[in-house]
Amino acid sequence: MRRVVWGLAALLLASRPAGAQGLREKISELFVFTPGQQPLFLGGTGVHANHFITSASSQNGILISFLGNAIGTNVAGIPVSATSGGSTFRFEVGAPVRTSVSPGPVFAERAQTLGRGRVFVGANINRLHFTTLRGIGLDDIRLNFVHENVNSPACDSIQGQSCAPYGVPRLENDVIELRLRLDLAMTVTSFFVSFGLLDRVDVGVALPIVTTSLVGTSDAQIISFADSLAAHFFGGTPANPILTTSRSVTGSATGVGDMAVRVKVNVTQSERTGFALLGDARFPTGSAVDLLGSGHFSARGLGILSARFGPFAPHANIGYLLRNSDSLNSAVLVTVGFDHLMAPWATMAADVVSELQVGESKVKLPGTVTYDVPFRRTVEPTNIPNQRDDIINASFGFKFLTSSGITIVTNTMWPLNRGGLRPNVVWTAGLDYNF
Repeated sequence: MRRVVWGLAALLLASRPAGAQGLREKISELFVFTPGQQPLFLGGTGVHANHFITSASSQNGILISFLGNAIGTNVAGIPVSATSGGSTFRFEVGAPVRTSVSPGPVFAERAQTLGRGRVFVGANINRLHFTTLRGIGLDDIRLNFVHENVNSPACDSIQGQSCAPYGVPRLENDVIELRLRLDLAMTVTSFFVSFGLLDRVDVGVALPIVTTSLVGTSDAQIISFADSLAAHFFGGTPANPILTTSRSVTGSATGVGDMAVRVKVNVTQSERTGFALLGDARFPTGSAVDLLGSGHFSARGLGILSARFGPFAPHANIGYLLRNSDSLNSAVLVTVGFDHLMAPWATMAADVVSELQVGESKVKLPGTVTYDVPFRRTVEPTNIPNQRDDIINASFGFKFLTSSGITIVTNTMWPLNRGGLRPNVVWTAGLDYNF
């Protein structure tokens, strides 16, 4: 036990060395053009150096938060494993009666519980390489940072007219166009155990170990409306300005993710059908700064209905995911599918797994910017759409029972829509054992 405690402590310490920079901060670096300054500070441009910081605080800050929360949500939302696998039992007059013929689904839940005193243990590895954010490729995120609207008596006196219209003075029309490329990958290794506390009650815990890696580049260009001398530039002089620049970052972090504690209660069980309730609490034990965890507490409750028709076992899970977060929405959870015993040693499992956002998105990306002078025109701050982050996946996998009693698990999960931050596929491989 002492070795286990020291091992977990080492993982926690390794997840972010003292004084090291977190991965969220590395994303922010892609917008820093002058070392040691705020994002979008234009060093060397004198009185104009701060004119885009207001834009940075509203747009860049929202984007960084949005990306970090999206990644953290994926970490906390990756399914660990079903709470029960292998053979399940109910007891009649003290004698065990088998309630399942297959090892069950991979990620969905079935109503059967393990049975008093029985144990289900295992581990699986999930591999994700994120490719899109709300349908936009992570290698082509476009951002347009606009100049603040300077409106003051001093400006009015210099211009000889009101500076209230957006575009007066003319330098307000300058825009920083930025193309962001992100390569984000994540490996989540989850260890889990469930225990049959009572005939109809299972309790369990799951501990993920997360590795997140980041490679990012940004290419920025100032679109200048200057007639002669430039007001905004990354370097050089007003007469000979440098209007383009690039930044790049790399980093990775490994550590404990968000721990889950689970309880399942079988309400009713017959030879053919069953109904159960499941509660799952996830604690923010993973570092949100290093994109290893969500940074907030969440809990879900599920109603589980399952049936059995020979080797074919359909199931449905319906519930609610509560997120204690100011920036992430709660969600309605719906999963439907089946597992099918193809042979005594092979089971196929298929599901449609959905997480449907409740209410309007708590984080709104900046809207269209309209200029009045020298002519009326609009600029879109980003190509990322304001939309719901509903998540619908198709899960397809197999379980293979070995002669030693260990079950080999393989699974793939494919997105059926493009809400939120998504990979093209989630690969899963694992082992579990029931005794």
